[in-house]
Amino acid sequence: MSKFTDYNFKSYIQASLDELGFVETTEVQQRLIPLVMKGKSIVGESQTGSGKTHTFLLPIFEKLDVEADAVQAVITAPSRELATQIYQAAVQIASKSDVEIRVVNYVGGTDKARQIKKLEAAQPHIVIGTPGRILDLINEKALDIHLAKTMVIDEADMTLDAGFLDDVDKIAALLNKDVQLLVFSATIPEKLKPFFKKYLNNPIIEKIENKHVISETIDNWLIYTKNRNVNQYIYELLTIGHPYLAFVFANTKSRVDEIASYLQAQGLKVAKIHGGIQARERKRIMTQVKNLEYQFVVASDLAARGIDIDGVSHIINAEIPNDLEFFIHRVGRSGRKGAPGIAITLYDDSSVKQIAEIEKMGVEFHPKDIKNGEIVDVKSRTARTDRAKHKNELNEIDLTTRGAIAKAKKKVKPGYKKKIGWDVEKRAKAKRKVDRRADSRQARKHKKSSMN
Repeated sequence: MSKFTDYNFKSYIQASLDELGFVETTEVQQRLIPLVMKGKSIVGESQTGSGKTHTFLLPIFEKLDVEADAVQAVITAPSRELATQIYQAAVQIASKSDVEIRVVNYVGGTDKARQIKKLEAAQPHIVIGTPGRILDLINEKALDIHLAKTMVIDEADMTLDAGFLDDVDKIAALLNKDVQLLVFSATIPEKLKPFFKKYLNNPIIEKIENKHVISETIDNWLIYTKNRNVNQYIYELLTIGHPYLAFVFANTKSRVDEIASYLQAQGLKVAKIHGGIQARERKRIMTQVKNLEYQFVVASDLAARGIDIDGVSHIINAEIPNDLEFFIHRVGRSGRKGAPGIAITLYDDSSVKQIAEIEKMGVEFHPKDIKNGEIVDVKSRTARTDRAKHKNELNEIDLTTRGAIAKAKKKVKPGYKKKIGWDVEKRAKAKRKVDRRADSRQARKHKKSSMN
């Protein structure tokens, strides 16, 4: 990996990197920053947590003309939370500059009239926000982006899924044809390709394969919860593990509310985040979480992607997400910047297939259980199913043997009777062997217990 000092960024940019403790670049930064600096339009396919935000922010600041009273970069994100995260990263860089750099964050749920009034006084240098609000301000003739040299579409696949691509299209149509377009996405859906063809002329397409689908510093635990009170189990895991900061993820708003209420009833101070909570309230809660005013957070997948909070030590998947890609996003909230983390996934028989699919993605689980208030290892996550399969096989032998005997009583050709007899004897012999092993194990177990 290269180092950030290799790029000879402006002194205030390097000062911001020093403050963050950023020394070596990530793979996506090493491969794409030089291309972005050259003004190339890029489609970068890379997973969450790979360092995409600084991949586009650093070159934008490096090329910024702070003397110009004009918008020079437009950055869109599909959610208020993601936009705010990018904004905070940009503000951190801008704060090191001796000259004022105007960075704004335009998202829904904020005071549009106040934003319009501020725009009458001066245009920002860097615009960050959700596509809908940015387009609103453009249509109000308040925000002027026609001189922007760079447009960034972050999390393009989420932008498509959220139905914002049409707004992004309208924003892009207002820019010069030679604008540098930077598209970042965890995946590249087929439906995005017409947009690329419309605005990107021979773009550089870079797919950065994660060498490890999740950080090597994360220990993935798998816990079987059939016939157990899952809420109680979550409480035990949170209190046994003594996490620094723990996120519990569920699939629906109602399930988030249910888990949060249960944990609060047990005396835990719990924050909850989901789409049913007003944007301002979510922002306030996230600020409190970052300030470590809460140790436990219960959230929907709204918080799983792109939210970068230092110190998340534990992740609990109360449910496996319907979209398995979000499993990676959830678990990726821990183990950031090389820190250790524990990700705990709860499952029952209905989600065995999902577990197998996640394993195919390259995730290695370590089966665990809670015994006498402690986390203990389990030999195999398939131990229960293996025992059930073994029992079924024994039953199958009995059924087959009985069937073969019944057939032997019928009038059939002599050769067939002999073959059936052999088959019956073979299966009976196998069953006797299994029974002897079981008796032997039982005898050893009895002998051991009598000695104790």
